[in-house]
Amino acid sequence: MTTLHTLSVREIADGLHTKQFSSVELTQHFLDRIATHDKAVNSFVTVTADLALEQARLADDLRAKGDTRPLLGVPMAHKDNLCTQGVLTTCGSKMLSNFVAPYNATLVENIANQGFISLGKLNMDEFAMGSDNEKSYFGAVHNPYDLDRVPGGSSGGSASAVASGFVPVATGSDTGGSIRQPASFCGVTGIKPTYGRVSRFGMVAYASSFDQAGAFGRSALDCAYLLQAMSGYDPKDSTSVNKEVPNWVGELDKVASDKPLAGLRVGVPQEYFGTGLNADVKAKIDDALKVYQELGATLVDVHLTDPQITLATYYLLAPAEASSNLSRFDGVRYGYRCENPADLHDLYTRSRSEGFGAEVQRRIIMGTYALSAGYFDAYYVKAQKVRRLILNDFLKAFETCDIIATPTAPTVAYKLGENLSPAEIYMGDVYTIGVNLAGLPSLSHPVGFVGGLPVGLQLIGKHWAENTLLNTTHAYQGATAFHKELPKLG
Repeated sequence: MTTLHTLSVREIADGLHTKQFSSVELTQHFLDRIATHDKAVNSFVTVTADLALEQARLADDLRAKGDTRPLLGVPMAHKDNLCTQGVLTTCGSKMLSNFVAPYNATLVENIANQGFISLGKLNMDEFAMGSDNEKSYFGAVHNPYDLDRVPGGSSGGSASAVASGFVPVATGSDTGGSIRQPASFCGVTGIKPTYGRVSRFGMVAYASSFDQAGAFGRSALDCAYLLQAMSGYDPKDSTSVNKEVPNWVGELDKVASDKPLAGLRVGVPQEYFGTGLNADVKAKIDDALKVYQELGATLVDVHLTDPQITLATYYLLAPAEASSNLSRFDGVRYGYRCENPADLHDLYTRSRSEGFGAEVQRRIIMGTYALSAGYFDAYYVKAQKVRRLILNDFLKAFETCDIIATPTAPTVAYKLGENLSPAEIYMGDVYTIGVNLAGLPSLSHPVGFVGGLPVGLQLIGKHWAENTLLNTTHAYQGATAFHKELPKLG
């Protein structure tokens, strides 16, 4: 029982099916581990212990009565920008620190319908704006590989919870790298699907044309189980695409054992291997690409937009959408409200100034500036045109390759409290942002360690080609063991 947290989703499901342990025993094990170790990690904002145990008892009863759902009784947790009925949904912000969602996000409902049990809500950078998870109203999340370092962001709570063995899988959201970069820093696998694959209904918006929910797990197979549960068309989301959800788990079971990547063309863009990339990180990426070749893949040179250009484009467009989306938090309808306002203007001003942290305020101001009458054409409209050119470069690259491989982040996790400038922090997402501008699916998986800290490799797929990302990663993880490494929390 002491090693239940080391099991994969499949091993957990098999153990429940064969009655090696009950869902109550399993859930209690994870809750005990959270109680023991999360004081140091701070990955959870809310732990719903009583609710989880109630769900676990129900799962055990249903299984005893013949319920055959394979994932019935498997624990997980949600990023705290996903509405969960009757549970705090804070977005890591003072602004929503007392907000209890009156309904479930569609993906939360989808996951619950498969029998998963939620252990609570996971910490995050405020309103998903950040790359280090130091910008949460509920305190910084710590990297379980080194508690003095950041876990990445904004889904740092999700990545650190999976890496720490608090949950086997967790949800996250990705606006510019917020699943993949923390997956890299925490040594786990994280996938952001194609824009429109997972409903955004009930996910508190940062930048609506970029945001997409996805999954964290130790392996591609773990991620496939959760992604399959959450995906699907939703008429309540106008950006949801009515496209059949493939059986990703079943496809992984068919991946060949001998030369599983035979015929796969892996594009390697030199623009992503230049200035700013740590030499030791690059060496680990190069080693992983050699493993791909040994598994049958062919490396192909491709060219993409300079990542510095994608970074500038993103930080014009995403803050512009944020300034619009976050205008609803005004101290009137719900959320934080300042005390004793002198008048309406004072209510608006102080509620927003006191309720939002510095980074959120910075991005709202940046976005408002980009949308202002004097600069709309010069900045916002021009950035939208560049966004299309970035997509065109991806599409051109995919004419000669099936998948693109790059570093996920230019460095390993850096120290908490390093007081980096906003521009330096933004560089942490320099390799991940282009994917969100183009609406493509992308995944990060662990490929080794530098100084005891994990390194991730990013795979980018064609639209709707999540299967290629998962199959490639599954083949690599069948030949290596980096995804099985666990931090030593005690």
